[in-house]
Amino acid sequence: MELDIQCEEMSPSRWAELLTTMKSCKTIRLDDCNLSSSNCEDLSSIINTNPSLTELKLNNNELGDAGVEYLCKGLLTPSCSLQKLWLQNCNLTSASCETLRSVLSAQPSLTELHVGDNKLGTAGVKVLCQGMMNPSCKLQKLQLEYCELTADIVEALNAALQSKPTLKELSLSNNTLGDTAVKQLCRGLVEASCNLELLHLENCGITSDSCMEISAVLRNKSSLMDLSVGDNKIGDSGLALLCQGLMHPSCKIQKLWLWDCDLTSASCKDLSRLISTKETLTEISLIDNNLRDSGMEMLCQALKDPKSKLQELWVRECGLTTACCKAVSSALSTNKHLKVLHIGENKLGDAGVELLCEGLMHPNCNIQSLWLGNCDLTAGCCATLATAMATKQCLTELDLSYNPLDDEGIRKICEALRKPSCNVQQLILYDILWSSEVDDELRALEESKPEVKIIS
Repeated sequence: MELDIQCEEMSPSRWAELLTTMKSCKTIRLDDCNLSSSNCEDLSSIINTNPSLTELKLNNNELGDAGVEYLCKGLLTPSCSLQKLWLQNCNLTSASCETLRSVLSAQPSLTELHVGDNKLGTAGVKVLCQGMMNPSCKLQKLQLEYCELTADIVEALNAALQSKPTLKELSLSNNTLGDTAVKQLCRGLVEASCNLELLHLENCGITSDSCMEISAVLRNKSSLMDLSVGDNKIGDSGLALLCQGLMHPSCKIQKLWLWDCDLTSASCKDLSRLISTKETLTEISLIDNNLRDSGMEMLCQALKDPKSKLQELWVRECGLTTACCKAVSSALSTNKHLKVLHIGENKLGDAGVELLCEGLMHPNCNIQSLWLGNCDLTAGCCATLATAMATKQCLTELDLSYNPLDDEGIRKICEALRKPSCNVQQLILYDILWSSEVDDELRALEESKPEVKIIS
């Protein structure tokens, strides 16, 4: 049984009712439910008496250190079989880390610990690392985003990595590590026996100086499939260094996030080579980089290569205009693998989307999710979009937010949604003005087609 409740205020009677249900649940998720340390005392008893419970998710609740202490009493009992524990943004401090260290040291069933968005600090996480080094600890996933860590944490992390071959996912995003610490961490990762699959280092103060060491991790850890270094100023020179590791035959990268990395069209030559030759790569995010039309055209040429297996491309806010849309259309009509295209916040205009729709309606195109928010679109392109919606049955999600489509455009989109051949299940229309009459039409449409969700 699974209990999954979010954003609900818990009255005493409601809580008592749920406690009865929890006694037989395998999964309990109570994010944003205004829980406190007193609720944790009850949850500790549930953990103790329900051996089938394997996942507990309590994100965004004011549990505090006292609440975690209660939880850990249950986690330390022999009957506990919990595997996944989520305590993100729960008002924890370094004081909780000693208690959690005891759990890591004594509870081999625990494989996932998510404690991001808490002020654990470097001192607190050093204590967690001591628990990880215990032979009984079998942790596979550790999430430490926004934990106020500094460069001083790396020595303890590396020691833990050396002793933990089970670790597969490590997220350190949004901590002020800096290049020196990231270099040290990467050298430790190369030497460690762990088979890391995911490494997230977003907004960690990385520049091109760290990229050679990150590249070495890519070359030496063939297990690494998911790398995110977004929101770091690595620039074109850093990307060139990363690509040396990414292009290595032993690298099996699948997901690569490079958003807001100060990349320009100069990086697109290396990126194109990567997209066209690295057959394991299925998802790349280049959001908020100044690629321009010339860079996008290079990427599109790579997408047309038969060896490209890319399924998701995120190029939102990349300085694109109508001028690149013919190349995008050509790529859509050629690449059978691409399923998700986020190209919003670019000045494509009606003429650009008309061109995109030509590729979208090609039999080879298998796009499922298309994001065109804030692209300077008007009602002028909606007839063509409506035709694409009604004829392209693989298209299930469409975002047209922040475009002045007005009543005329929305009515054309609604007309397409009413057609039995249209398979769009989620239509996103944030911040678009329409009349009360059109609003009534949208609500009626949702009632007549309950499988369609209109988000506005």
